[in-house]
Amino acid sequence: MPIRIGFVGTGGIAQTHFDALSQIEEAQPIAFCDVDFERAQRAAHRFGGRAYTEWHAMLDNEALDALYVCVPPHGHDGAEEAAAERGIHLFIEKPVARTLEQARRIEAAIQKAGVLCMVGYHFRYYGATERAKEQLQGLPVLMVKGAWEGGMPGVPWWRKHALSGGQLVEQTTHIFDLARYLVGEIVEVFAYRLNKPELLHHPDGDVNVSDVVCLKFANGAVGVITDTNGLHAPGEVGLKVYTPHRVVEVSWGRMVESEVNRKEEFYSRDNPYLRESQAFLEAIRTGDRRLIRADYSEGVKTLAVTLAADESGKLGLPIKLPTER
Repeated sequence: MPIRIGFVGTGGIAQTHFDALSQIEEAQPIAFCDVDFERAQRAAHRFGGRAYTEWHAMLDNEALDALYVCVPPHGHDGAEEAAAERGIHLFIEKPVARTLEQARRIEAAIQKAGVLCMVGYHFRYYGATERAKEQLQGLPVLMVKGAWEGGMPGVPWWRKHALSGGQLVEQTTHIFDLARYLVGEIVEVFAYRLNKPELLHHPDGDVNVSDVVCLKFANGAVGVITDTNGLHAPGEVGLKVYTPHRVVEVSWGRMVESEVNRKEEFYSRDNPYLRESQAFLEAIRTGDRRLIRADYSEGVKTLAVTLAADESGKLGLPIKLPTER
């Protein structure tokens, strides 16, 4: 049975989802909304659908089963709540909002409507991540080290802190989410930051150049996650988890497991974007919510950690995260 899909936002990450959905037989993208009408038209031409510049009009005119929301952190302006009220299932790219208050409002609307929602933390759908989770099952964690090291993304909104939240909120969110997924809830953060706009090579930029975030987990483990957007050379992206007799490292489809006199590397040749969309559409078809590894509430929890880390860097103080709501 075809699943009729709409898009709010047809930019960079949406293109990745277009490629994935084109490989899924039941996926039927039919409507595309973007502030750039020509970009929406290109997407519509690819799939034989219709283009819009206003999501209100798209939701009013189209009979959708699912909606992909692929907008920048500051671009969430009510589409999720409106879709949920109409019974439309949601796939929302990370981070789920720019502020925790906004995320809570969207979360409440989704829960009230009872629709399915997946957040695009695609690292959870790598086979390498699955294997790492299995190998860490039941083991006490001593320490965690993670990193997202790279350069400045080219889109103008990204380098403005008010719009993107900077590296912590917009990209390193994947590493914080991996830490939560593999190790457990983070209950306290303490961050240091390097904020020197002159190092960004963009006169209008004001995001941090680098961050170092110390973590405390609910299970007692400690850790550190670092990031930078100032590199003009190759950097590292990934998470390393230390247990007494085993160290497990996860990156782009790669897992390294190290023990005394043994080191094993595992590569998953899968496409996590394809796998997450397959899981999302199968969950819609069957109603099996277990297929969704990162629902909206998971996205809110990860957002809360990154926003707390960002605030800690500004204040120079540790920040505790609420353990219950």
